[in-house]
Amino acid sequence: MKYFFDRLKEERKRLGLNQDEFAALGGVKKGAQFNYENGSRTPDSDYLAAVAAAGVDVLYLLTGEHALSALPADEHELLTGYRKLDIRAKARVLGVVEGSIEPTVVPASRSVERNTQMVFHGKVGQQIHGDITAPQTINVGRKKKSPT
Repeated sequence: MKYFFDRLKEERKRLGLNQDEFAALGGVKKGAQFNYENGSRTPDSDYLAAVAAAGVDVLYLLTGEHALSALPADEHELLTGYRKLDIRAKARVLGVVEGSIEPTVVPASRSVERNTQMVFHGKVGQQIHGDITAPQTINVGRKKKSPT
């Protein structure tokens, strides 16, 4: 888990600035910037507003989650489109993403048993990845009629 001071340093480097330059953006001296980046002090709201105006993702600094406006154009477009989809289309998109990611191996000692039920109705794909353990139920599509 990254801390605020780690994310602050990361944002400064992303903008290609040294501590003197970044401190000037925030209206503080280099010593204050150094203290913010080593975690011995935290900046005030005036500093955060000033660095935000220079392009720093303050939401990321505070929460670790990137603001939509700070995303690259392709990710912004993808997220905007995803939010407009219905639940079936979202399931298809997530299936494509999940199927495209290289699987990672989780040691048995770290595996977590979950009591999760996912029910999808309609044609959403047939990709299932990961460990499936009881008591999970995954229903995909419609029930087949039994022959009479």
